Order: sequence, then structure tokens, then C-alpha cells
Amino acid sequence: MNELEAIKQPIIDEYRRFGDDFLYSLSSSTPRLQQAIDKIMQSTGKHMRPLLVILAAKACGGVTDTTVNSAVLLELLHTASLIHDDVVDKSKERRGLPSLNAFFDNRVSVLVGDYLLSSALIRSVQTGNVRIMSIVSKVGRELAEGEIRQIEVAEEVILDECSYLQVIKKKTAFLLSACAEIGAISAGATEEQISHCRLFGEYLGYCFQIRDDVFDYYPDSNIGKPTGNDILDGKVTLPLLYALNNEDNAERAYYQKIVADKDFTPQHVSELIAFAKKGGGIGYARSRMMYYHDKAIEIIRKLPDSESRNSLFLLADCIIDRAK
Repeated sequence: MNELEAIKQPIIDEYRRFGDDFLYSLSSSTPRLQQAIDKIMQSTGKHMRPLLVILAAKACGGVTDTTVNSAVLLELLHTASLIHDDVVDKSKERRGLPSLNAFFDNRVSVLVGDYLLSSALIRSVQTGNVRIMSIVSKVGRELAEGEIRQIEVAEEVILDECSYLQVIKKKTAFLLSACAEIGAISAGATEEQISHCRLFGEYLGYCFQIRDDVFDYYPDSNIGKPTGNDILDGKVTLPLLYALNNEDNAERAYYQKIVADKDFTPQHVSELIAFAKKGGGIGYARSRMMYYHDKAIEIIRKLPDSESRNSLFLLADCIIDRAK
């Protein structure tokens, strides 16, 4: 049994219900739209977000129909945001496979994303829970603000950790926070438990994004060298950010000028990756990731002891240990 399967064990039946419902939600009588949906289903990930929703609910009392519905709508929302992100970033690959906009033009990709987003909003209404509807609406707004803020930070070459964390909070942490919070709400948890789950999800979000950012500095299994995609897009993530702000030598000015000029030739990207590693950026990023991991574990210990709570511990470990 692999780690992900072990995490699912306390909610195996409920997770199957989610899978069936999610598959049902992704269907259309429009041929082009169904073709796009079929492509999406080929590249779906590990469903970390619905897993978090269902585990939080079970750890706080029990999984309900609202829990499963919420897990589906949040995964629809997440999938829609990925499709829109790929269009914005002009990315042609997602999880090692061609992205939707690699098969179709941007018009179709944006409209498919809009279709999934609308489907998610319909399902949020079906929960009949105004609090859940409010959180879901805020998630959509935060995701959009996060994308715009990331563009601003890249264009203005803002090199401070606070701005970096603000982007992470809006782009990644807020969604995971909402997943855990909504899971708790759907189970009828106490306000204290809901608060614990909200914070747990937020801390996981920081861990998840920092881990993603570190991947960019190491070889991709498909190409055998660091991708440097974030740097090419003008995104100065935590490893490079740390080195640029803390290396006290003549090299720092050289690399700061490359970033300021956005002179991201293949050679310069390789140099920046090496500089971030030599300057302790990877170690610092991992230490920050562990800081948020430990805070996540500390807060979730406040929930009653259960198999589901243990799976939340494992989920936190899985996020920082994952290989992709």
C-alpha cells in the first residue's frame, strides 16, 4: 500500500462516492466540450483537495452529503483555475502531459474553465449552506487576485519574502484552507474545530507551494535538467529570493541585474539556479516549509484522536515529501 492509499483508508467509501460524483459532474452533450473534459480526466492529479475536505469532515464528526458535494465543487473550482492559469502562463504542459490549451485554442480553454467554474458555483448553491457559498465565492476572488499579484510582483521585480508569501496565500493556501474549513462545516463541527481546520489547510498551502517552487531548481525527469520555468516567467521564488537578499558578495549585484533586466537567457537561468543553491536558498526554503508543516501538525493535534486525524498527519507529510 502506497502512502496515498494509506491516507485514504479511513474514508475509502466516502472517497469512492466523491470519485463517482466528480466523474458524473464532468459530462456534457456538447461534443467539443466533452472532448475537452475527456482530456482533463486524463491529466487529473491526486485529488489532494477533495481528500482534505473529506478527511477534515470525518475528523470533525462525520462525512455528509454536503461534504461529498463540497469536495466535488472545490475540485471543479481548482481544475478551472488550472485551466485558466495555463492560458495566462501560455503553458503547454500540465503534469507531464499536454495542457488543454495545447490541444485547443485559448478560446476553448477559457470557456471550458468557465464551464467548470459555473458548475462549481451551481453545486455550492445546492449545498444550501450560505456559509459554504460565501467561502467558495471568496476562493474564486482570491485565486484571481493571486494571479494578478504574481504578475505585478514579476513585472515590478519585487524581491521581498512578504510579497512572495502574499502570492502563495492567495494562489494556494486560501484554497486548501477553504477545503479543510468547509469539510469541518459540513460535518457540523464546533467553531473551534472549524478554526483549527482552516489554519491547518492554510499551513498546508504554504508547504505545498514552497515544495512546488523547489522542484524548479532540480532536474525534470523528462528533460534531465532543472526546468527554471518560474525564472523564465520572471517569478523569483523563495530559493532565489533568499540568495538575492542574503548573499553578501560581488556576485549578488550581477544576479540582481539579470533579474531586474529580465535577461533570462538559458545561460543566465542556469547561473541563477546555481546561485540560489550555492547561496543556501534551497536549504532556507525547506526550513520554511518545515516551519509551516510543524505548525500544521501542532494545530490539527487539537482535534479528537481518530484514524482520520492520523491521515491528516500523513497528508501533511505527503505534501512535503512528494516527488512531483
